[in-house]
Amino acid sequence: MTTLVTGATGFVGSAVIRQLLRRGEAVRVLARAGSNRRNLTDLDLEIVEGDLNDAQARAAAVRGITALYHVAADYRLWVPDPAAMYATNVDATADLIRRATEAGAQRIVYTSSVATLGLHADGTPSDEETPVVLADMVGPYKRSKYMAEEVVRGLADAGLPIVIINPTAPVGPRDVKPTPTGRMVLEAAAGRMPAFVDTGLNLVHVDDVAMGHVLAHDKGQIGQRYIVGAENMTLEQILGRIAALTGGRAPKIKLPTGAILPIAYAAEAWARISGREPFVTVDGLKLARKCMFFTFAKAARELGYTARPVDDALIDAIAWFRAEGLLR
Repeated sequence: MTTLVTGATGFVGSAVIRQLLRRGEAVRVLARAGSNRRNLTDLDLEIVEGDLNDAQARAAAVRGITALYHVAADYRLWVPDPAAMYATNVDATADLIRRATEAGAQRIVYTSSVATLGLHADGTPSDEETPVVLADMVGPYKRSKYMAEEVVRGLADAGLPIVIINPTAPVGPRDVKPTPTGRMVLEAAAGRMPAFVDTGLNLVHVDDVAMGHVLAHDKGQIGQRYIVGAENMTLEQILGRIAALTGGRAPKIKLPTGAILPIAYAAEAWARISGREPFVTVDGLKLARKCMFFTFAKAARELGYTARPVDDALIDAIAWFRAEGLLR
């Protein structure tokens, strides 16, 4: 009885692994050669070395498995070559799930994103059924995840045993990269965010997201998707909470997104020259024009999902960044 987890070296994937190991499951992971494996240190698991975009690696990874948690994704708000993102998030995902089913996987949990869901213009929380179309997706990341979820839902409709998880914005320990949300927490905790824009997020502890995955495996209905999140907060509230936890000073200057757009364009232009990811992106600012507020009522009702207070997530994230020497 072997469970395969992709994206295992990453933030959410490593949290999922820990939940599975606590349950006593035999875990296999797919990890690229030369990848940062700090999140796998001292964990009792099997590593298949290979790239998700390599068909032979996908075939080797699924051999003999009974379950798949497909967490891996190319998660960047700016990419020099969007085609590579579509290849990973859409094409490789579809092929991996087909291969996993053929190999005998009895349950597949696919990690999507709330980025694929519709938003209400008035800022009220959205759910799994809020209307949305591909044209609403801003940037290659959101488009690729929307397209991938459409493909996955089609496979579920065809009889494959898939349940979909739509996490909100996870925060917590082991955010090695860090993710865009983690970087925001780090910069705010370090006092390097003197201003903010009028937007909002649903923050959630990464370990609660991982537990949501396990609950989806155990109790989720085939073909259904479940939002796993916690608290809806404006960016001003988030920065204020971080300042209170660190003893810092919350920023008071609110900037319109239009005022930052020229900086984002310049940052992306420099990124194309330097090869380094820009610290602010055009797509990120476009996304910030709407509050990403969601309800996890369906997951609570059907899966028994619960979420801890967001302060716990922020405290754990700040403590981990400090322990890693990223925050004085």
